[in-house]
Amino acid sequence: MAMAVEARLRQEKVKKFEDFVDRRLKPDLVNAIAQRDNLFQQQKTFLDLKKNIENLEKNGVTSMRSMVNLGSEVYMQAEVPDTKHIFVDIGLGFHVEFTWQEALQFISVREARQIDEYTHLIASIKAQIKLVCEGIRELLQFPAE
Repeated sequence: MAMAVEARLRQEKVKKFEDFVDRRLKPDLVNAIAQRDNLFQQQKTFLDLKKNIENLEKNGVTSMRSMVNLGSEVYMQAEVPDTKHIFVDIGLGFHVEFTWQEALQFISVREARQIDEYTHLIASIKAQIKLVCEGIRELLQFPAE
């Protein structure tokens, strides 16, 4: 009788651990990976900006004309009289005026910091999943893999 109660309690603990992994850790992991993938797309935009700045510097461009999307695929011709200062979208709808060198420095710092944060978060979630799975294995008294 005591063995049956102990086995039932063990199964309840295993079920709680499995639910925690399935309902909390796995969705957190999927979300963190999706955010990191979104960040990679943002990084591509910043890489394009970096290449454009480098081209402006290399070619000594001080003014330019461009087509600007006003929305709904409606474009307008714009003239930029001084390209030495640019506005960079830093997130949350904020734009900061930078010189070319400041913009390049901002891009470099932003790239390294954000990817590292998500990589550490993903590694942490994977470690938590592994730890919970190890706890389940011990509860079920399976030999270590």
